[in-house]
Amino acid sequence: MLKNNYQFRISGTGVTEEPMGVFSIGNKDGVVYVYKAIDRETYPFFHINFDIMDKETGNLVDSTLGFDVAIKDINDNAPYFENLITKASVKESLPEGYLPVPLTVRDRDEANTENSTISLRVLSQEPAEPQINLKQVEGTKMSQLTFTGCFDYDKVKMYKVVVEAKDHGKPALSSTAVVNLHIMDSNTHQPVFKNKTYNTQVMEMESNREILRVAVTDADTPNTPAWRAVYSIVKGNEEGNYKIETDPKTNEGILTVIKGKDFEKTTVTNVEIAVENEEPLFVCGSGGPNSPKTLTALPQRVNVAVEVIDVNDPPEFDKKVVDVYVKEEEVTGKVLYTPKVTDVDSDVGKIRYELVEDPAGWVTIDNKTGAVTTVKKMDRESPHVNKDNIYTIQIHAIDDGKPPATATGTILVHLGDINDNIPSLVEKELVMCGNKVIVPVEDKDKPPFGCPCSFSLGVDNGDKTLKSHWKLDPANGMEAGLVSLKTLPYGNYTVPLVILDQQGEEAHDIVQVIVCDCGKEDKCRASLPRSSSLGSAAIGLLLAGLLLLLLLLLFLLLCECGGKKFTHLPLNLQEEGNQTLINYNEEAGGSACKGESMLILTPTAPNREVIDGMKQTTPGIPVTQVSSSGEGGFSGGGTFQRMCEANGTLRSQGGRGMYQTTSMNNTMRSNSSRYSRSFGLLSNQHISEHIDRKLHMIGDEVDYQPYGYGYEGTGSKCQSLDELSLNKLDDNLEFLGDLGSKFNTLGGICQQDMQERNIRL
Repeated sequence: MLKNNYQFRISGTGVTEEPMGVFSIGNKDGVVYVYKAIDRETYPFFHINFDIMDKETGNLVDSTLGFDVAIKDINDNAPYFENLITKASVKESLPEGYLPVPLTVRDRDEANTENSTISLRVLSQEPAEPQINLKQVEGTKMSQLTFTGCFDYDKVKMYKVVVEAKDHGKPALSSTAVVNLHIMDSNTHQPVFKNKTYNTQVMEMESNREILRVAVTDADTPNTPAWRAVYSIVKGNEEGNYKIETDPKTNEGILTVIKGKDFEKTTVTNVEIAVENEEPLFVCGSGGPNSPKTLTALPQRVNVAVEVIDVNDPPEFDKKVVDVYVKEEEVTGKVLYTPKVTDVDSDVGKIRYELVEDPAGWVTIDNKTGAVTTVKKMDRESPHVNKDNIYTIQIHAIDDGKPPATATGTILVHLGDINDNIPSLVEKELVMCGNKVIVPVEDKDKPPFGCPCSFSLGVDNGDKTLKSHWKLDPANGMEAGLVSLKTLPYGNYTVPLVILDQQGEEAHDIVQVIVCDCGKEDKCRASLPRSSSLGSAAIGLLLAGLLLLLLLLLFLLLCECGGKKFTHLPLNLQEEGNQTLINYNEEAGGSACKGESMLILTPTAPNREVIDGMKQTTPGIPVTQVSSSGEGGFSGGGTFQRMCEANGTLRSQGGRGMYQTTSMNNTMRSNSSRYSRSFGLLSNQHISEHIDRKLHMIGDEVDYQPYGYGYEGTGSKCQSLDELSLNKLDDNLEFLGDLGSKFNTLGGICQQDMQERNIRL
């Protein structure tokens, strides 16, 4: 007992820490009280602190005393199965031993005590055979189901096994688990042939035909590897005449002859066929469930007698393919080949022959002897002759049997080359962009009859300029180089050539050479586009529009002169332009300037002839000019030009290309505004002339000098803008209401812009 001025205090797990409200202490006597049941599996121990405090000061009188309170275990938890497999599939052919069912059991009670020590046993199984047990897996805390004996899918397809887990506590607690074993069918039954022997027939020399189907029975589950049959030929197929396959739908064996049998050599063949399943056969021994044995049974076999039926054998050529060598273009009537034929079933003298393949129609065949004779000259360069110079002929020999039998023979005619072709130009027309062009030739003959060839210029037909214009360099080979000796005008030129092959066979040919401007490419530039022109009706409409515009401007000028107030003049008659406010009262009117000079392009003289070019005429280029002028501050003018297409090449005429040209000029002037707009394209042919005329006009206007005024009046009475100060106005802008007549024009322009934009002040 403590004195009255001291008291006890408790803290820690179960008091001030979770789980709170478990312990308390008497302040005076220090007795510890427990208020709740404690689960050891949740809180295996409690750490509690005891202190003695002074009541008056609250200070600790002594050091804190700490205790670890361990909770004593009782057997209040039964064992439980962890990750239990309740369903497992077991193959019927599984050898005795472990089943694919591992068992892991745990207990939450204190480890290494009787409360957590567990024993497993098979409580029951249905059915009772084969016997199922439990065995602990070495090195682990896991157990696994085992069995001894054999499963029989045909008898039992599912087993129910009850396993018990029991601890050693007092009292002992236990739990059970049910495992269902599903037995899967395996190959425990051999396939059996439905018949003990089979007989079939095959025609002599027949091949690639089904001759027999054999069927089997199997007690295993259909359409499984344990049921599907695999057939094989174990005897009687030493020469590879037969094959056997499985029909995947019916499980039958299909016997097929793949190579014909000769009746004269074999009349009956005994073929032995074996059958087994895709899955190996499993047989449980007869020694009982405690001593099963896996036996390997021999596959089932059956004998098939294949009878060969005699048929009419076809004739046989002594050589199925024969090579014949001849020269092309030889005289007709030559016998190329006479076949030698034998026939074991028919009289050779009664065999007839037919021509099967002769694409060029060069030969004929004697129906009795089979002699192949030419009826036309054979050409090595024919499209029916392949790249190896071989012409193929096929013939048939047909006997008089029932039905008739046919044999096929092939004749390969190797054609030798002769010099029966002369060289020729590959292209008759060539484009010359510089001073040289390549002239390729071809000769269908092969060396030594074809090219390389020799080239020379042909006869110029009295024109002495041929050799002065052209030469050949190189003049030998598979192609020649045609070179111009001097610069030639653009146009077409005809050059005759003489070409000799290696045997001196001469060929005369003509090449057309087109001399033109190619630019950066190897071909002539494209022709100019066709131009268009304005008709009389279109020109009339344009003139009428200009006159109507003139009348409208005059009317607006009259309206302005007649009124006192500002009258708005619509200045934006075109989409683009320049507006300028001009006050003519300052210096007494406009300048006395000269009228603008109008340049009229000189058309090309009609019917200009190109002497050495393409020898064509170029039509003239008509030029139509329309102009108008008026008084009263307005003047207008327009020019319309048309340029026609010029055939041929322009560079030979001294030009740089022509195209359609249209030029229009419109001018409007008034005492308060000026608008000008123009478009124009000038012909490249007249650029130089245009520049010369402009320079000449500038040089001639030496008297057109700026007009000098001796006296321009006194200076402006207005105050300088730099001296204005808006601060003196005191934000009074009423003076803007009446600015005088000088601001009417500016006000009208601003008013129109505000109306168009819907702006209100």
